Amino acid sequence: MRVLHILNHINQAGNGIVNVALDLACLQARAGHDVGIAAGDDDRKYQVLLNEYGVKHFNLNQNRSFSNLIKATKTFLHIVKTFQPDIVHAHMMTGVVLAKVLRTNANYGLVSTVHNEFLHRAIMMGCADRVIAVSQAVADSMQSRGVPFQKLRVVRNGTFGSPRMQPLTSYTPLSLQRPAITTVAGMCQRKGIAELIAAFSQIAAIFPDVHLYLVGNGPDRDLFETQAQQTTVADRIHFEGFQSEPQRYLLATDIFVLASYQEPFALALCEAREAGCAIIASNVDGSPEVLEGGKAGILIPSRSSAAIADVLTKLLSNPDDLSHWKTCAQQNIDWLSVDRVYEETLEIYRELNPASTSKQLISVRNVQF
Repeated sequence: MRVLHILNHINQAGNGIVNVALDLACLQARAGHDVGIAAGDDDRKYQVLLNEYGVKHFNLNQNRSFSNLIKATKTFLHIVKTFQPDIVHAHMMTGVVLAKVLRTNANYGLVSTVHNEFLHRAIMMGCADRVIAVSQAVADSMQSRGVPFQKLRVVRNGTFGSPRMQPLTSYTPLSLQRPAITTVAGMCQRKGIAELIAAFSQIAAIFPDVHLYLVGNGPDRDLFETQAQQTTVADRIHFEGFQSEPQRYLLATDIFVLASYQEPFALALCEAREAGCAIIASNVDGSPEVLEGGKAGILIPSRSSAAIADVLTKLLSNPDDLSHWKTCAQQNIDWLSVDRVYEETLEIYRELNPASTSKQLISVRNVQF
């Protein structure tokens, strides 16, 4: 099968959409499929990864200026004519529109994956033949916005066995100040960083040894740094920026917090589970699915620094309770694998390309890595 993925870029910058697509493309290529990625911005590390797995990279600048879109149209048509995909899999909105509008003289099935369905323009992802939602919550939201049920499929994200990462045992934990509270998230309002900082400032006096580590970059980082400086514990709030190996933080973390307002299905929660952190997460969107309804982590109301502070206090006050939740995080995690994501996505491709034989559609589980 010939599969063409479309993304805005392939930069290594902590973008979950890019990471999910790259994992999928690499596993598909390793399993024997002919795979290409059409995207702008040639990130050296990820380009090396694609080359290693035999994934072709086609340069496609999807900047939405009028002049560039004219150029992108011609480029995309040339890519399709050259590559002749059976499936075009769009992961971002510009790509799915291009692939839909320009399919006139091509015969490919069009698949989209919806991550950030809370964005108003995410409804455009519904124009594909099959619409993959990364959680049941995302699927329900897209259906309520008018995407036909018959198009929708749920493929929850996974990170275990990712081609982008080494086995967890290969990472050396950092020497963090303990107890360590950590988040790995974009520094933007939606991720609840302000509430996390406020919660930390509330409990820090009770627990004088605890430190907060904020791993990630984003548009509101300056705002959060200012907020932190206005607390009395600014020296215990650490802005670590983007880290290509967040596992080194997670392995040294006692409590992982993801306080998002919206969260389709966070890769960071999967990684925190694998690392054995006690987890606190907002009870929104796909987070309850990652945490199995609260069995693998503590779910709290979003936008509430008081709720975060309350759970932090309980965990830090009770070592047995903290140990219990660390153990819970690592139980029943095999389903959070990239192999499962590959297999379930392949089944959706088969719906649109039934002529492909089972010999052509090699299972990743039969491939030696």
